[in-house]
Amino acid sequence: MPTAGLGLLAVLAASAALTWGARHYALRRNLMDQPGERRSHVVATPRGGGIAIVLTLLLAAAAGALIWPAARLALGVFSLGLALVAGIGWWDDHRPLPAVRRLLVHVVAAALLAGLVWQATGNPLQAVLALLFTTSLINIWNFMDGINGIATTQAVLAGVAFACVLPGPFALAGWVLAAACLGFLPFNFPRGRIFMGDVGSGALGYAIAALVCLGSAVTDISWLLLLVPLTAFLVDAGFTLLSRMLSGQRWMEPHTQHLYQRAVQRGSGHTFVTGMYFVFGLFSITVFNACTYLQPRWEAAVAVAWLILATGLWLLLRKGMRHL
Repeated sequence: MPTAGLGLLAVLAASAALTWGARHYALRRNLMDQPGERRSHVVATPRGGGIAIVLTLLLAAAAGALIWPAARLALGVFSLGLALVAGIGWWDDHRPLPAVRRLLVHVVAAALLAGLVWQATGNPLQAVLALLFTTSLINIWNFMDGINGIATTQAVLAGVAFACVLPGPFALAGWVLAAACLGFLPFNFPRGRIFMGDVGSGALGYAIAALVCLGSAVTDISWLLLLVPLTAFLVDAGFTLLSRMLSGQRWMEPHTQHLYQRAVQRGSGHTFVTGMYFVFGLFSITVFNACTYLQPRWEAAVAVAWLILATGLWLLLRKGMRHL
């Protein structure tokens, strides 16, 4: 598939060029993330670089609509949802907005994906699941975008994981996401020359949710197994949020209580922590790809076992850090 390969190289190059432009825009506009007690960086850094990934994905979706006319409706709806999530994130990067206002936009965008799932499957319950999952993942990726490279590398892994199991041309969706993220990555890892910002983190969560929804619609893979490539973020974000709620903290406020943030606070560098999450992600996508040909009940069983194992590891590491 030499044409597809050239297309992916174009995606990577476009993302890199747009990231370079976004960095210069942020410097001119003084769009900077300042250090603070709830931050993991120590120098002021430009933010908003995730707009490059968003624009690249939108351009790729437009190209896909030209090549596959039958996919125009789905690609158009996806692009509208992506633009909504990225737009409210871009606004928030420039002028902070109330969390409720952002959440309402996220729900609207998630409803667009849910509508596509309903149309493709005829299953309203699956559409509701897509709505709730997409809304959650938009915010999970935002919560977890706190150190250099972590959100981008996990998105690359997710893109590759789904590209390997989606049938035919659908696989390109995963490869395009991975390529768009790789174009941005050198500007953010190992040294953070620009941060993704809300415009990018929320949009990545939306794009990955779209891959999960696509997998649920065009394959027979269990919904639970479809979550396995995202295990690292789902466990860290989910249980950190739960612990904050149970302890009566204001869980919607920024904080540094995620496992990856605590690891950085205790002396592990951004590169090491991102690398460890990447290694765990490699194990997750290996389990995922190895089990996609099982019967649905066994897929679900493997997924539950993997999530339990990841939860136990999270609890063990979190307890160990309290004693350091």
